[in-house]
Amino acid sequence: MRYRFPAIRAALAAAAFAAACDEDKAPPPPPAELTRAAVGHYCGMIVADHAGPKGQIFIEGGGDPLWFSSVRDAIAFSMLPEEPKRIAAIYVNDMGRASWDAPEPGTWIEAREAWYAIETGRAGGMGAPEAVPFADRAAAEAFAAAHGGRATPFADIPRAFILGGE
Repeated sequence: MRYRFPAIRAALAAAAFAAACDEDKAPPPPPAELTRAAVGHYCGMIVADHAGPKGQIFIEGGGDPLWFSSVRDAIAFSMLPEEPKRIAAIYVNDMGRASWDAPEPGTWIEAREAWYAIETGRAGGMGAPEAVPFADRAAAEAFAAAHGGRATPFADIPRAFILGGE
């Protein structure tokens, strides 16, 4: 019986330490603004040269964001098993406030909190069907209705829509 209490104390100390680590986790970095120096992670092209919403991903412990010429590519990064999973933040342009030709500074939103109009036929920066992001659910639903698609939160975007073939 005398060993029981030290084990319980050790378990409680480990749980308290784990909780403290979560509390000490740094807040995500703020979104960066797009410049001509931003090059697409997958395409190797200047991101600003492409129309449509863009994406940027910050990896925990990393520095500058990884840039994506389309939101679809940023979402694919988060789904692909070979890519890092320690993602600090994913930002996309809120197309309720941004123009399609060149999304303006200050229109970034956290991708995992956004709503997306999918299956609309709108092509993103790389020419593939785009997941069009909106901060507001009603705006995503209105865009989807106007363009023949549907609205969905980030967590429910089908892998087959992003990665194809599934």
